[in-house]
Amino acid sequence: MKENQTPSTPYYIVDERRLRRNMKKLRDVQDTGLVKIIMAFKANALWKTFHIIKEYFSSSTASSLNEMQLSLDYLGNDVHAYCPVYTDETFPKFLEGCSHITFNSVAQFNKYYPQIKAYNELHKDDGKAVSAGLRVNPQCSVIETDIYNPCIPGSRFGVNASDLKELPEGCEGIHFHALCESSSYDLEKVLQALEEQFGDYLKKVKWLNMGGGHLITRKDYDTSHLKKLLKDFKSKYPNLELIMEPGSAFTWQTGDLVTSVLDVVENSGVKTAIIDASFACHMPDCLEMPYKPAIAEALPDEEERPEGENPNESFKYRLGGNSCLSGDFVGDWNFTNELKAGDKLTLMDMNHYTTVKTTMFNGIQHPSIWLRKENGELELLRSFDYDDYRTRMD
Repeated sequence: MKENQTPSTPYYIVDERRLRRNMKKLRDVQDTGLVKIIMAFKANALWKTFHIIKEYFSSSTASSLNEMQLSLDYLGNDVHAYCPVYTDETFPKFLEGCSHITFNSVAQFNKYYPQIKAYNELHKDDGKAVSAGLRVNPQCSVIETDIYNPCIPGSRFGVNASDLKELPEGCEGIHFHALCESSSYDLEKVLQALEEQFGDYLKKVKWLNMGGGHLITRKDYDTSHLKKLLKDFKSKYPNLELIMEPGSAFTWQTGDLVTSVLDVVENSGVKTAIIDASFACHMPDCLEMPYKPAIAEALPDEEERPEGENPNESFKYRLGGNSCLSGDFVGDWNFTNELKAGDKLTLMDMNHYTTVKTTMFNGIQHPSIWLRKENGELELLRSFDYDDYRTRMD
């Protein structure tokens, strides 16, 4: 499709230039030699863009066999697995496909490590050894939204220091995950808590996986502070290979969801523009978190407006999705003109944690997925039809 042609709404569109911009920022951090960066598939599984990512990164983290296989097929064979729980059926497959396997509990480690030990003995001469790690919980909460906070009281993730008397035999790494779209200063707080609780263990292992949530590609992220933090930490623990597994940072602000207004309704003074997409189906985090995404055609929120601009000189609308769920709406936004059927709206930053979480609830039309190449041309990556809906229940 040529640059001046436009797909039918609704559609997701990923911008190659923005994607490469993020890759370069992440690669700049990895090129310091202080940390290894691997991609978390839970935030992005759009494998038809992996050929771009693979120019910069080829390692991944997987929390399921499907994620592991996707990396082996399209990104690279250096897969670091973490699952809250493994099963007798799945574990041998993880063992065959992964370079690192992290366990959520000492009980799981002790149950499956004998298989790792036997596997490594069998492959001691061919470089296919698997490194085993244990997830710990530093109990340091820097995330305000509980649903995304692995360190809330009663969390099912990781071992508390009070419950860990010694590292299990064969443990070569420690893993923690305590961040979500967080800064390097948040990481600094968590590392301090980690040292206070697990410092003795850090001296006994080969690697430390600092999990995800490092939003390195956000505009205000202080990469200079991050590099200094990593350098200082590495100087204290020279035995450690440091690993990060960002999710959002890879595809932060690299794609949008373009929709059309189909109708405008009003009830009790609230005007709702009904669009041809659904928050519940196509933007679930907007309801789950919740948060209100930016819209390119809308006015900035009042606190972001230029001084002297009159917020009353605008038209306020809620956006409603086209599913039958009563709560399928988000708002409000202000526009310079009244909205009408046929108007296009661009909901911004809808790549990370979006396409991986969509559903086909109500059987409504699923947005197609497009790539805007560096030369401006559009390439269709995926479209959906009735068979996609039908075969989900086949």
